[in-house]
Amino acid sequence: MRHFLLAFFVIFNSSFSILANADITPKAEVATPYVTMETNFGDIVIELNPEKAPITVANFLSYIKDDFYKDTIFHRVIKDFMIQGGGFTETMTKKATKDQIKNEAKNGLFNNTGTIAMARTRVVDSASSQFFINLKNNYFLNHGSQDYGYAVFGQVVSGMKIINTIGMTQTTSKQGMRDVPLNAVIIKGMTVSYQEPKL
Repeated sequence: MRHFLLAFFVIFNSSFSILANADITPKAEVATPYVTMETNFGDIVIELNPEKAPITVANFLSYIKDDFYKDTIFHRVIKDFMIQGGGFTETMTKKATKDQIKNEAKNGLFNNTGTIAMARTRVVDSASSQFFINLKNNYFLNHGSQDYGYAVFGQVVSGMKIINTIGMTQTTSKQGMRDVPLNAVIIKGMTVSYQEPKL
């Protein structure tokens, strides 16, 4: 009996040590992607947040990898609100997209000035390729403010002056859509780097 209790104590103690060590083992860091968005107004650099928005970031990067955003436009610009793009060409042709993704608006990131978030319809999990960049703190877009909210997945780290210039551009109605820039704001392409840019 004493041998049994001793063996049990050794096993229990070893198991506890393994669990304790597991708790203090550092987790692997998630690589941070930096996206350079080249536009006809200038370059914008965005730091993505794969830790807080893994599904959204993976989706965005997959579109970049496919050159989907090349020659798309910012088709919706509303002063003091946001600029939206990633779905239409300069001729207002809507591009075919991949499957819609889960809404990660509940990730603790807020729709503050300079953040990038996914555009969607009234359906919660309906985002695909389109995104928007906030021109100010749009609290009502956050999770739980009015509805499920809009998923933020990154932050502009360079080019806010360019974004604000785009936000001031004159708009018109075109092919049944309002707030379309009179002079096209074109996304020439996007590239990804995993090295922090020197700003």
